Amino acid sequence: MGVAVTKDCQGSTVHAVRFLHGRGPVFYASLPRDCEAKHRLVSTLWNHLMALESPLWKHCRSSNGAALPIQVRCGLLGRPQLLLGEYPGPAISFSEGGGKIWAALCGDGADIGIDVAGTDEFPGEYPFHRVFQPRELEHALRLAGGELAAASALLWSIKEAVVKALGCAFHLVEPRQITVYPAAAGSTGGDGGYTFPVGLSGKARERFPLAASHSLWVRSLPQGKQWLSIAHWQRQPIVHE
Repeated sequence: MGVAVTKDCQGSTVHAVRFLHGRGPVFYASLPRDCEAKHRLVSTLWNHLMALESPLWKHCRSSNGAALPIQVRCGLLGRPQLLLGEYPGPAISFSEGGGKIWAALCGDGADIGIDVAGTDEFPGEYPFHRVFQPRELEHALRLAGGELAAASALLWSIKEAVVKALGCAFHLVEPRQITVYPAAAGSTGGDGGYTFPVGLSGKARERFPLAASHSLWVRSLPQGKQWLSIAHWQRQPIVHE
């Protein structure tokens, strides 16, 4: 669990995150924000995944072994969709913050979401009670050394990553319908991050019943005055051959 590997590639560093029960990996990287950053990140992450020769994505190569053309389309409710030639590719997600564009690419067929949130987004007059539940905020405050803005950035990045993994943003789900449970035991790594189980309630649970049974996990990593979170939703149980 946590960040497994890093690799320098095309001016960015590709990190791999794994979750509980062997789920993942999810690869992520960032670049300074410019008009070409998103395309470069997609190519870098895809090439990294292909270098691992994953059997899940072998069909996404042409008959002579060459990589198929890559494009990202905007799907329903703004969800990005990766296409490799005519084939749908693995789940991909994007976020912007701190002058950077972040991208994450899933390696195991699950749905994912990535989000980065900074402490400057949560001034003293922010309506915390409308977004966070008391217990989850209390736990986040302990992890953030008692700093309310840092705790809020942590929780918000988790919730935003979750709705991106669900593919609905906050169009169909309200922030308080997402419950961030205390970090999993033993999830703290040398990167200072945590892995959280996440649950749904109310209308969110009705709309996404498969995600309501603790199949949602989020890995959160500190990035200076920001928190980076990656959500992983395994719709189907993993089959071990």
